[in-house]
Amino acid sequence: MTHIPTSAETDIETLFQLQKKNLLNLAATTSKERIAKIRKIMNWVLDNQERMAEALQADYQKSLFEVKVSEVMPVVSEAKYIIKHLDQWMRAESVETPLKMLGTTSKIIHEPKGNCLIMSPWNYPFNLTLKPLLQAIAAGNGVIIKPSEVVPHASKLLAEMIHELFPSNEVAVVEGDAKVATLLLNLPFNHIFFTGSPAIGKVVMQAAARHLASVTLELGGKSPTIVDETADIKFAAQTIAAEKFLNNGQTCIAPDYILIHRSKTSQFLEEMGKYIEKMYGSDVSKSPDYCRVVNNRHYKRVKGLINDAVEKGAKIAIGGNTIDAENFIEPTVVSQVNAEMQIMQEEIFGPVLPILAFDKLEEVSTYINNSEKPLALYIFSKKRSHIDFILQNTSSGAVVINETTIHYLQNNLPFGGVNNSGIGKSFGKYGFEEFSNKKAVVENKFSTFSMFHPPATNRVVKMLDMVIKWL
Repeated sequence: MTHIPTSAETDIETLFQLQKKNLLNLAATTSKERIAKIRKIMNWVLDNQERMAEALQADYQKSLFEVKVSEVMPVVSEAKYIIKHLDQWMRAESVETPLKMLGTTSKIIHEPKGNCLIMSPWNYPFNLTLKPLLQAIAAGNGVIIKPSEVVPHASKLLAEMIHELFPSNEVAVVEGDAKVATLLLNLPFNHIFFTGSPAIGKVVMQAAARHLASVTLELGGKSPTIVDETADIKFAAQTIAAEKFLNNGQTCIAPDYILIHRSKTSQFLEEMGKYIEKMYGSDVSKSPDYCRVVNNRHYKRVKGLINDAVEKGAKIAIGGNTIDAENFIEPTVVSQVNAEMQIMQEEIFGPVLPILAFDKLEEVSTYINNSEKPLALYIFSKKRSHIDFILQNTSSGAVVINETTIHYLQNNLPFGGVNNSGIGKSFGKYGFEEFSNKKAVVENKFSTFSMFHPPATNRVVKMLDMVIKWL
């Protein structure tokens, strides 16, 4: 049967080819020209914070304060960091010449990968679209962006922003649902940057494999938080509460569950309950700083996790109230959970925090290692031997000690997961390199390699043996 392209498919293919024809021009841009584009994005974000907040308020009641903290600040920070360092990153890197390469010079050139696709998620739609875009532009690529249709107001504003700032042969937004995403994934992109769930990440990787495209997969999973008997319990409870319930718990690096020493459980719950009330008041549903689960489908899923846990013997230690009409779930802590409950088997991605008690630290590493490797792992402890034990006996994309999630703001570190929680690294120079091909260049200054050409005389063999000996 002959395949008849749809109008959407034709439009997307046309856009792809338009950018492909412009790739050499983009590759030839100077650091000054790329920085000018990055400044345009940064300045737009700074000038349109209220519009961004209005869009996210309409999508899931996100406040201007949260938008400033979690959408504006990370993008502006990344832009300023790239502006400061891009000229240095774009310079060719000289490498040492080994004895066997005598007579040559070598260097590494960072060239853009080319046609890039950024598929961004709904939970931080500006942050998680614009940060990889800044990195892709810094590397000199053409970019098509597919924002999430789950937040239509934010998606529309992103499309308006990109149309205002860039010609479509450089950067463009394609809005739509999963069918549009499939059309995009059928195209032979050179690199795909996807942020989302491991399940969809596998679909993206399969599609990329058809064209041998490289991928950056920023996924998620269940990021554990360990609180041992030496920790500052009040500080730990307050920190975890603030960073777990930011964005209604809809954060890939949010603490997903707590592993706490049994002797500190009661104090931890008491301190967390007090701090939740301090942050959001006695009636959380009336707090202007507490957003909602993004839509009814996700709301039902998260509420179902709570119900399943309670039916299987868990206890609601804090919160638990819901309002169906508002997709509202108050900050909820669930105790007495076990591995058989759904809440401990899948990423929660909502304002619900399970808590498990432990007696020995070895129990903690065993539990974590029986699951997929997490995107982040958090340790609250004052005992160096405990911290070192966890560092040496677990694997994760990142570790933060006596805090949570703050590694996201450290531009000098790579950000990303490992295996099920992600492939590839981003942020700063790591993001620039992720969107670049490291091209090896070797230049022969004077020929020495002809001595190893046939015929293999005794003299040639002796010379070869000498080189091998002194490699």
